[in-house]
Amino acid sequence: MYLTIQETAEYLSLPEPVIEKLILQRRIRAVHDGEQYLINRDQFDIYLQQLEKYRQLVEEWLNEPLPEDPDIKDED
Repeated sequence: MYLTIQETAEYLSLPEPVIEKLILQRRIRAVHDGEQYLINRDQFDIYLQQLEKYRQLVEEWLNEPLPEDPDIKDED
């Protein structure tokens, strides 16, 4: 499904000028039909899925307990 710049901005919760800048920098793939840019939504679905997996991985890593350090001696 193709989205316009306005629809893409709403979908990603970003301002339209940011979307236009990303298109011109070729960081977002888009097709120009002569009047407007059309952006394939699937490229964001894959990115958002990968971002969610990465977020979960970082969360698991941060919640992992610290291993006990063998160099610390109990001096009591």
